[in-house]
Amino acid sequence: MSAPAAPPSPEVHHDHRDVTGGWLRPAVFGAMDGLISNFSLISGFAGAHASRHLVILSGLGGLVAGAFSMAVGEYVSVASQSDLARAEIEVERHELRHNAAAEQAELADLYMSRGVDRELALEVSRQLSRDPEQALEIHAREELGVSAEHLPSPYVAAGSSFVSFSVGAALPLLPFVLGASALWPAAIIAGLALFVAGAVVARITARPWWYGGLRQLILGAVAAGVTFAVGAAIGTHLA
Repeated sequence: MSAPAAPPSPEVHHDHRDVTGGWLRPAVFGAMDGLISNFSLISGFAGAHASRHLVILSGLGGLVAGAFSMAVGEYVSVASQSDLARAEIEVERHELRHNAAAEQAELADLYMSRGVDRELALEVSRQLSRDPEQALEIHAREELGVSAEHLPSPYVAAGSSFVSFSVGAALPLLPFVLGASALWPAAIIAGLALFVAGAVVARITARPWWYGGLRQLILGAVAAGVTFAVGAAIGTHLA
């Protein structure tokens, strides 16, 4: 008599993108901030009828200061968040070592609160709790919303933010470095970059590309327009 056939393995019809690596948010935020803040800064100086060399100096200052500020801010933010998560994970590790029965019951209660039958929840909790590291990972995910094995890296966040801000801030400055003295070439480059960046982010987050592009373009234009007006008013007053 032949052995019974093994049940078919479930087919996987899709893959998920990494949403916990700690690089996407600072990279996107850094690029957008670099574009908007430095183009706005350049617009303010251009509105005040500053010389080309002064515009370049202001843009370089904005690029360097902003890139380091973003990188330091992201590093401190992500490092603090990871340190807090590790401290809470250690609390869970201590409880699993010294109060394992209560932690197993807590896990069973969690599954029952989500609609699992009591007997099944108790059995699943018992089986999952046999491996301390697996139990720790499950408790961390269920109670803290983090992975004990894959916390965001502050170095990745800081590096992504620094590079993306620098690239974004350099784009509106480039025409002046290459010899332009009017604002409109920088405005065209910044506008195209803002639209493309917004469209790319929208595609990553499954929103319409045109919506994301237009939204980012409008927000950037408003910021630059206000700064240009402030610069023009101050420049006229000081002239």
